[in-house]
Amino acid sequence: MKLPTLSVVLPNYNHAKHLPNSLNAMLSQSVQAHEIIVVDDGSTDNSVAVIRGFAEKHSIIKLHQNDRNRGVSYTLNRGIDVAEGEFVYFPASDDEILPGFFEKSLSLLAQHPQTGMSCAIGDWRELDTGVNWHMGVGMTDKPAYLSPGEIVALEKKGRFFIPGHTAILKRAAVIEAGKFMLELKHFNDWFTDSVVAYRYGICVVPETLAIFNIEANTYYQRSRRNREVNEAAIEHALKLLTTPAYADVAGLMQRSGALYICGPATLRVLLRQKEYRGFLTPTFLRKVLWHATRVSLKRCAPAFLLNWYVGMAGYRARTVKPKPAGG
Repeated sequence: MKLPTLSVVLPNYNHAKHLPNSLNAMLSQSVQAHEIIVVDDGSTDNSVAVIRGFAEKHSIIKLHQNDRNRGVSYTLNRGIDVAEGEFVYFPASDDEILPGFFEKSLSLLAQHPQTGMSCAIGDWRELDTGVNWHMGVGMTDKPAYLSPGEIVALEKKGRFFIPGHTAILKRAAVIEAGKFMLELKHFNDWFTDSVVAYRYGICVVPETLAIFNIEANTYYQRSRRNREVNEAAIEHALKLLTTPAYADVAGLMQRSGALYICGPATLRVLLRQKEYRGFLTPTFLRKVLWHATRVSLKRCAPAFLLNWYVGMAGYRARTVKPKPAGG
């Protein structure tokens, strides 16, 4: 079976110390990417020297440099524009993929040409607290394609989640979705992933195949804490969803209550802007209340208790033991 081609688009800004780990994890995959495009966003550390060192040894690594620091949306879009692969993957330079990620994802994508993307289970590690949990657990117990209708049903039950650091997307579908829009800020990847999934369905590999290292003061965390910035991004997402270009996706997201992921801030925007109140459904209200409760508990509970809870509550994937030879 011929596998689709994959372009990795790796944005980097002052993450020289993380690049060797990230790049080596990609280079050691059992199935190689067609290319690894590293777009440096005006780093002031020795990132460019590190990338050039890798590129000299590995021809699939291609360095592109922004003329100045332009932000992650511009940087990702530049990578999309030069990518040659049928599918694109957008890791962070401080994250790590695990053995078999490319092979298992691309093999499943090859079996379901109708899909727009794939994902796996993500291993999330909060570096400042030591809390560790898995996201994307419970969608399916075997590699599968989920149709948009199946996504809605799972989301209603609180069992659908795309770990963004495991998402491999069809390049044409990303372009159709509008690529990465500056106004969406920290919700950019969530919006693009959601549009592609609800439009074309998603392949899911129910294995833990990538590590997401969560730091306390990232761009995402800072933006979420800034109420004005956070709500402006949510409002722009709602504005897009109420246009004809996203009408097919909006109806499904409305039924599933998918906007709960943005938290109580979405509720404030919906109450303030009556033109978006169609998303204010009982399903959304139930899900946003439960989400807010979990977030509040997480903030006050000690790490050992949270780690016990995530295991008991099903936020850890089961380890599958390999079958013995001939078994």
